[in-house]
Amino acid sequence: MDIRLKRAYEQPARSDGQRVLVDRIWPRGVAKENADIAHWLKGLAPSTELRKWFGHDPGKWPEFRERYLDELTSGDASEDLEAFRKLLEQHDRITLVFAAKDTEHNNAVALRDYILNDQL
Repeated sequence: MDIRLKRAYEQPARSDGQRVLVDRIWPRGVAKENADIAHWLKGLAPSTELRKWFGHDPGKWPEFRERYLDELTSGDASEDLEAFRKLLEQHDRITLVFAAKDTEHNNAVALRDYILNDQL
């Protein structure tokens, strides 16, 4: 299973495989026709409240990850988690697309780690 991460502001590449947007809000300034997004799974994004609380503060990263994973497993994300499971079964490579400037502390990183740790 090859799961990659890429900012929405970077050029799509053939090597990305299936591109899945995992943000609740469409990335500002990115044209949908140029983004090459195969799937937009809003339910895999953190809640608006959690996203605002986190504010991409690296000091809050451990607690953000914990709260975010709790949200993922709470049941509200079940439909999009199931859709994502099917994508993983159908494709060798998936790229999680996100808008955050911080490439190390964002929901796509936490989601990838969750998936790779056999939690999904």
